[in-house]
Amino acid sequence: MKVTMSKKTVRTAGVVMGLALLAPGLAMAGSGGTEFTEVYDLLSGWAKGTLGKIIALAIFIVGLAAGIVRQSVVAAVAGIAGAMIMNYGPSVIENIVTAVI
Repeated sequence: MKVTMSKKTVRTAGVVMGLALLAPGLAMAGSGGTEFTEVYDLLSGWAKGTLGKIIALAIFIVGLAAGIVRQSVVAAVAGIAGAMIMNYGPSVIENIVTAVI
């Protein structure tokens, strides 16, 4: 099978690759942004606190009800997955962002 690409596609791929090579020097994840700390703490507190538990429980109940109505386990599994993401998501995101290689 022969794959052909136009000159424009090759040029675009070259530009993207060139930018990707420069990107590690521009990476600043986890540094700076102190002006957003209050917003992060507020949202993280909501997600990890009572509000997050209420939302996770609501997602689970809706998924369970949808599973009963459809007579399928798939909707219930989606509800459980959504509840788990709501409950554990903020901690996972924080660990990923603050990880040191």
